[in-house]
Amino acid sequence: MATSSKLRSPVLPRRRLAEPFLLLLLLLLLAAVARPTAAADVVELTLLAGAQEKGAVCLDGSPPGYHLQRGFGSGEHSWLVFLEGGAWCNSIESCSRRKMGVYGSSKFMKAAEFNGILSNDQQLNSDFYNWNKVAIRYCDGASFSGDAEAQDKDGSTLHFRGLRIWEAVVDELMGKGLATAKQAILSGCSAGGLAALLHCNDFHARFPKEVSAKCLPDAGFFLDVEDLSGERHMWSVFNGTVHLQNVREVLSKDCLTKKDPTECFFPAELVKSITAPTLILNSAYDSWQIRNALAPDGSFPGQSWSSCKTDIRNCSSTQIQVFNGFRNKFVDDVEIVKDKKDWGLFIDSCFTHCQTPFNISWSSQASPVLGSKTVAEAVGDWYFERSYEVKEIDCEYPCNPTCSSQLPT
Repeated sequence: MATSSKLRSPVLPRRRLAEPFLLLLLLLLLAAVARPTAAADVVELTLLAGAQEKGAVCLDGSPPGYHLQRGFGSGEHSWLVFLEGGAWCNSIESCSRRKMGVYGSSKFMKAAEFNGILSNDQQLNSDFYNWNKVAIRYCDGASFSGDAEAQDKDGSTLHFRGLRIWEAVVDELMGKGLATAKQAILSGCSAGGLAALLHCNDFHARFPKEVSAKCLPDAGFFLDVEDLSGERHMWSVFNGTVHLQNVREVLSKDCLTKKDPTECFFPAELVKSITAPTLILNSAYDSWQIRNALAPDGSFPGQSWSSCKTDIRNCSSTQIQVFNGFRNKFVDDVEIVKDKKDWGLFIDSCFTHCQTPFNISWSSQASPVLGSKTVAEAVGDWYFERSYEVKEIDCEYPCNPTCSSQLPT
């Protein structure tokens, strides 16, 4: 249930406020609508042991890190592995800048707050609150999938070792109990959601057949679309990343025999080769993609799209029609999932990006609802197979009244 620290008591006449019965009624009402917000869990950073020896390092050569919160009770042998997102670097220049911050070096990483699907608050996260939960930090710039190196302009080495980071961190986690998991989910948000797709089969193959190991990419379904100027902006970003960082090992061998590696990096191709049960969670009006793939700066004259791409409520009917074209492409690309057994879809029409790691979008009064389910309810029903199937695609914006302006964008 949503909470607010700004909730105020109704203004009542003094004479009535003094009446004990009404006062008690008021207190009960406030208790019903406002549960105190649980403090986010702060989980310390763990650096990968022997990172240099394994060649599993961040862009600057520092060891990668992760945050591990141990499960308890009935969740002692259940694991959720969450891959952090944060876009990509597709040139020496962009990767050089990236290594000077948290997305390229563990030198800048600190403890992390666990919210949403990572929360241990049972009321907020009833299905997964007591699982072992791991957030793997993102410091390679290629969705945990590259394997190369290059010389920076200052003469130092840029390490493109995302694939080795993935393998080494998961191997370390296997030794910390992941190997004996009875239930497991690989998830991630944005570039981490794409990484969850890239590594889904590998993750699933690490467990015996009787283990329920599934994948949950959140906001990781990136489209190859033309921007407002007719350029394929996302293709350009992915093309630079794939070739600079040598992203091939994680791509479908069948796809690579027929198509360019860059095309094989897009989710529309990735899902064709994934055999593990997977739920695609995404907005069909993904706010990051609209801002950076459909209407990136420089793709339109002046400020004509600036207000619209900042907030969809500012868009004209003509601009909404352009967004609907993006949505239609999205729906076409996920069409293949409808016929995949054990797979799921939760494609809402809210202007948002990443919905699992935030309390408000995961499970609150402001959480998007599809098929009478919030995000958390849909994910739980899909994972535990509590309903026949969870395959929901929302109607066109602005049809869904549960889409809130409070959602993260």
